[in-house]
Amino acid sequence: MPHLQGPTETRTSSGVLVTTGGLPMSERARELGAGVTRTYIDGAWHDAVTDERWQHHHPATGEPDFTVCVSSSNEVDRAVRAARRAFDEGPWARMTARERKLALRPLGDLIRAHEREFAQLQSLDNGLPVTVGGGFRFSAHFAADVFEYFTGWIDKLDGLAPPVYTEEINNQLITIKEPVGVVAAITPFNAPVMQFAQKVAPALAAGCTVVFKPSEYATNVAALYARLIERLDLPTGVFNLVPGTASTSQALVAHPLVDKVAFTGRRSVGEQILTTAAPGLKRVQLELGGKSPSIVFDDVEDIGRTAQYAMSLVSMGLSGQLCSTQTRALVHRSVYDDFVAAAAEQLKEVHLGDSFDPAVTSTPLVNPAASDRVMRLIEGAIAEGVRPVVGGNRITVPGGGNWVEPTLFTDVTPDMEIAHEEVFGPVLVAIPFDTEEEAIRIANDSEYGLSAGVYTRDTSRAVRVARRLRTGTVGVNSLFVATPTAPFGGYKTSGLGREGGRDGLEGYLETKTISIPLG
Repeated sequence: MPHLQGPTETRTSSGVLVTTGGLPMSERARELGAGVTRTYIDGAWHDAVTDERWQHHHPATGEPDFTVCVSSSNEVDRAVRAARRAFDEGPWARMTARERKLALRPLGDLIRAHEREFAQLQSLDNGLPVTVGGGFRFSAHFAADVFEYFTGWIDKLDGLAPPVYTEEINNQLITIKEPVGVVAAITPFNAPVMQFAQKVAPALAAGCTVVFKPSEYATNVAALYARLIERLDLPTGVFNLVPGTASTSQALVAHPLVDKVAFTGRRSVGEQILTTAAPGLKRVQLELGGKSPSIVFDDVEDIGRTAQYAMSLVSMGLSGQLCSTQTRALVHRSVYDDFVAAAAEQLKEVHLGDSFDPAVTSTPLVNPAASDRVMRLIEGAIAEGVRPVVGGNRITVPGGGNWVEPTLFTDVTPDMEIAHEEVFGPVLVAIPFDTEEEAIRIANDSEYGLSAGVYTRDTSRAVRVARRLRTGTVGVNSLFVATPTAPFGGYKTSGLGREGGRDGLEGYLETKTISIPLG
């Protein structure tokens, strides 16, 4: 039997509960069969052609637990060419709507049947607590809903037949929708179950073929998806998986036979993708970073509950490692002090530790570089005169782990680095405002525009302010709640295109116009 270390509980000075001990992550990896050493190309699994392996360390403990193969440029080339053949020569893009719909329909049930395995592999990959991974947005149930939603669109992709415009051009025009072609899909570490579905489901429904490259911190989830897709009656080459690191992504984006790149991740990488994709004019869909504001007015029903909710968005779940997280709290000055006091109290609800422990609430940062970067921003803010009400420290636990204490900053002005730089960690800044106009100005004073929140009992104000915010999504009295039917994406440097809803499907389609002379 594997050795089970006795748990030890301590609390930080801000009240955060930290539990250490438990089953070693290397043992969990063995139990779950974790580690990906093969590619899935042209309908078959292949051993990696090189011995290069990337060593995964679990973010909660720092333990080495499994390895991932690094697909070479030759393997990427094989995968893209397989997808190209499947698109150009195979039946997938030319199937009838009914045939493609029947081919994809079983996948939703297969995903739901493996719900527990998805949650466990996600937790092993990126440290997301299993209880959070079982929640709707990050769960296999959500992913299954996404696949079923887009499968439902397959027989509804109709075009137009506009009336004859003028007697001088007596032609009937018709428009039809066609798949864009070979899609390179590249996803991040933070929500791998959801991200896979958001990209692959609309691509396959549209009739595209896919080469999928997951983050090295989320490869086990992608491999499980590949095993389930293998059980479908799809033509070979329609779906391909190439695990690896940044070099694998670069080879995939640069490949001349790729028609579209769909990427979620850092803004800097998105800019590199645009540059790499430019020579062939590839279609590019990007979901990038954010510095999302929450605007808290003085008429909220319960300022204490609102403050604790705002703090929980960075302290619980993914610990701020979600691009749409509301990390700037703009609070009306009359309730500012009450907001700050209540938000600080929320840290007593935070429980850090083994991501497989049902009591644990929060994810560690994904790697040491991420925790170092967050700490540099925290220390830079303090040097700039910002006051940490709670937090601001690195949490050191026996054996390691990438833990930063959830942090609440006051005395922040909108021009400070901590107020405009994406932290991607458990940090909330609180900024006071006096008028609605000032709040909107501060909220829009950002190079990002992914999401926002408006907190008020006045519905007219909520809609009025939401309309004026330069951001792709707005939640009223909550975080924006993603569903399969809702378009999601950003303004400004937060990205290009949308995921979800009919808008998300359009990104994988081309529109062709046919002109027929009538006389």
